[in-house]
Amino acid sequence: MITDDEIREANLLVSDQLKDAIYAAKANIEKFHAAQRFEEIKVQTSPGVICWQKAVAIEKVGLYIPGGSAPLFSTVLMLAVPAMLAGCKEIILCTPPDKKGKIHPAILFAATVAGVDKIYKIGGVQAIGAMAYGTQTVPKVYKIFGPGNQYVTAAKQLVSLHGTAIDMPAGPSEVLVIADETANPQFVAADLLSQAEHGGDSQSVLVATSQQVLDNVAKAIEEQLAVLPRMEIAKKALKGSFMISFPSKEEIIEFTNYYAPEHLIIQTKDYYTYAEHIVNAGSVFLGAFTPESAGDYASGTNHTLPTNGTARAYSGVNLDSYVKKITFQEITQEGLNHIGPTIELMAQEEQLGAHKHAVTIRLK
Repeated sequence: MITDDEIREANLLVSDQLKDAIYAAKANIEKFHAAQRFEEIKVQTSPGVICWQKAVAIEKVGLYIPGGSAPLFSTVLMLAVPAMLAGCKEIILCTPPDKKGKIHPAILFAATVAGVDKIYKIGGVQAIGAMAYGTQTVPKVYKIFGPGNQYVTAAKQLVSLHGTAIDMPAGPSEVLVIADETANPQFVAADLLSQAEHGGDSQSVLVATSQQVLDNVAKAIEEQLAVLPRMEIAKKALKGSFMISFPSKEEIIEFTNYYAPEHLIIQTKDYYTYAEHIVNAGSVFLGAFTPESAGDYASGTNHTLPTNGTARAYSGVNLDSYVKKITFQEITQEGLNHIGPTIELMAQEEQLGAHKHAVTIRLK
């Protein structure tokens, strides 16, 4: 486990400018997620029958922060801030150390700012196993959050079969950009490359309204790729990526919803028209001046999102991810008199006599 001395050392190593940026991002993330708080409402479903839900925080949660080639301290904020807002009693974090056995200072700083209780130098499959089953030093948690490579994703899916919940089966990152002739090819290329640099297994997809748009963006990608610090990683990702054009808006929308992208960027003249028909996507970015990078860092939305088509059924991480909803009900004598015969009849038809008797004995 990370010691107080290591945290103090990290605090000295993070520049004031980066600290200010982390505080600013945290404030926006906090503001957006605080607005998602559940409002408890009591409903009278029939006279004398009152039902309601209560949102209760998951007591123990584990956060996995990828290290690898990029220290994702932004993910610390995305996962820990809503956990704190929800009221989780224990928040632990696992992240892989570098070759010197150190955790990136910005990860440690972000973790302390966001209220993480304990930090462990463990990465990959080992971290998922430790949090799921517990060890002599790592406590067992009830739910695990965080992105990772294909091995981390497989590990999360495996432990979810043995009593530990997970946020979603989120694997390698992806982006789909919809662009028409009004889109700036340089902007589109930058968005595609920003996703490609995540890892060699990331995927960047361009869906355009014409071949000319594809050609313009391809040229811009070639220009920008040459000066990227992570050029080799991006090149590898681009080999598994693709560009395609469709003659109609309807076909573009149909393909996009089928692909169900983690990140969807719409750079078209009428982007709201496209957006209205999107039903499968993790997070959507509208207009020329809304890069996916904004959601990755500081606009306030969460960047832990479903990938590989799972956006058809999964949401990204949000405040609800950290709570469970418990239902309550209170029935008066008048209420049971009112719905009792309905319950008796249904129980009798299902041949569950004890269920019927539990009502009948009260009615008598």
